[in-house]
Amino acid sequence: MPNLKEIRSRIVSVSSTMKITSAMKMVSAAKLKKAQDRMQNIKPYSTALDDAIQNLIPSVSSSDIVLTKSFSQDEAHLIVPISSNRGLCGAFNANVFKEVRSSKNQDKIEVYAIGKKSIELFRRAGYKIIGQNSDIIDTPNYSQSKGISNYIIEGFKLGKWSSVSIVCNLFKNAATQSVINNQILPICFEPNNVRAKDYIFEPDKKTIINKLVPDQVHTKLFESILNSVAAEHGARMTAMHKATDNANELKQNLTLSYNRQRQAAITNEILEIVAGAEALKGS
Repeated sequence: MPNLKEIRSRIVSVSSTMKITSAMKMVSAAKLKKAQDRMQNIKPYSTALDDAIQNLIPSVSSSDIVLTKSFSQDEAHLIVPISSNRGLCGAFNANVFKEVRSSKNQDKIEVYAIGKKSIELFRRAGYKIIGQNSDIIDTPNYSQSKGISNYIIEGFKLGKWSSVSIVCNLFKNAATQSVINNQILPICFEPNNVRAKDYIFEPDKKTIINKLVPDQVHTKLFESILNSVAAEHGARMTAMHKATDNANELKQNLTLSYNRQRQAAITNEILEIVAGAEALKGS
């Protein structure tokens, strides 16, 4: 059984840990609000872009759209896993890794890793990493994201991969994040029953849609990064909240144990004093 000094030392240690986890929870809560605002700001543009493309689809042949077909003869597949740069966010990064591991044809998968944890996990697992970027997680910006998606589009056109997918955490709320595996290339359009509106296009429809479709790929990647960043802060906030509660419970148990041992020690001292006094009376 630990003595009083050891228990007191553990109480101090747990109290310090609890302060750290509580501070991390508050920092993540503040960052989550900013991440949610960035995520919401891109939605109007993303929705309008999708609507514009869907309006053009009925009047354009799918063979005229460059990115709707694969240029590769083999089954090579590029996956873009998006993780965090830091840990202490529960199973946030492990879930992304598990999703990629569950994909078929593991020997034909190449990885463009986004986030330090993603780079570490996939390098350790022996995946072929053809590109990496960790700075964009700390400071998400569209121009840097577009540079990554341009590299991916050019490689896809050259036939390096038959398909490209993004694997990341989708933000639902502060306590819930779900992993998604979203194919971005080749583009798959959902059937649209809405009749195309009779617009006059300048330049022609083929030129316009082949300009809009790459923009959609750029937007999907950037939106996925923003989603992942928001999900990361939500996951860390939840993990630190649970860690703070666990630390508080452990501190209470240690304090109770400390008080019991201290009370027992005091009682033993009183008994020894009384026994000594009785012995002196008897002599």
